[in-house]
Amino acid sequence: RFTSYLKNNTHKFQVDMQGDDVVVAAGETYNSSSLLFSGAKEISLIDKYETQHEIILFDRAIDFGILYFLTKPIYLMLKAFYTIFSNFGVAIIALTISIRILMYPLASKSFREISKIKNIQPELLKLREKYGADKMRMQREVMSLYKAHKIKPMMGCLPVLVQVFVFFALYKVLFVTIDMRHAEFFGWITDLTEPDPTCLFNLFGLLPLNIDAPFGIWPCLLCITMILQQKLNPSPADPMQAKMMKFLPYIFLILFASFPAGLVIYWTFNNGFSIIQQYIISKQTQKTLNKV
Repeated sequence: RFTSYLKNNTHKFQVDMQGDDVVVAAGETYNSSSLLFSGAKEISLIDKYETQHEIILFDRAIDFGILYFLTKPIYLMLKAFYTIFSNFGVAIIALTISIRILMYPLASKSFREISKIKNIQPELLKLREKYGADKMRMQREVMSLYKAHKIKPMMGCLPVLVQVFVFFALYKVLFVTIDMRHAEFFGWITDLTEPDPTCLFNLFGLLPLNIDAPFGIWPCLLCITMILQQKLNPSPADPMQAKMMKFLPYIFLILFASFPAGLVIYWTFNNGFSIIQQYIISKQTQKTLNKV
């Protein structure tokens, strides 16, 4: 058991160890040895000791959380990219590209379903006008329309779900790994584990105003990419849901304003690559439908 406390303005650290009872007979001796690790929780060092001393699950000393199976591989990928680019911000972008490539088959199917939904928007609008007052009937008719056009609307949610898991895993990596502390990107980002230090209300430093607000350049770029994504996606059939979706980018702007810059950079570039991919697939799908 490890405890730390403050006594007389001095930090005290205490380690209590308890083992099995041992009986030492007269004239006999008993030796006991233990290993104590006291240092920075660097994964390479932890893994080395785990192998060297055969300590099972010693890497759990680093709190990777419940997404351990995803968090540690993401860290190892980031570390590998860092050895190439010598910049963790660029490593995050390289990670984003790698994940987009791995997810391409799933994302491709998802975007094709979204394109199909966009192409039947006139029919969806007619159903909304006809059954707008009867929500249950309208939902049944919409599902029947999807079935007639062989559309699977849930396919559009899968890539987003995967990205959410990756997002939380990266969030954990930024907080628990010592490598990320004070890791720079470019320009004004001097620590990827801290929020973007710029501020929208003084035009990102152009005005001589000292305003302590978290709406930096990267959160604003994230908001813009989300708005562009919405332009490519079909509007929800439910008017209330459509209104909520319009406000979503601004809600994300507020939420992500205080998030670590590394996370915002990841999500912004992920949105950017998603927009490009979705635009290309949408054009391809449109050409196919026109031929049919």
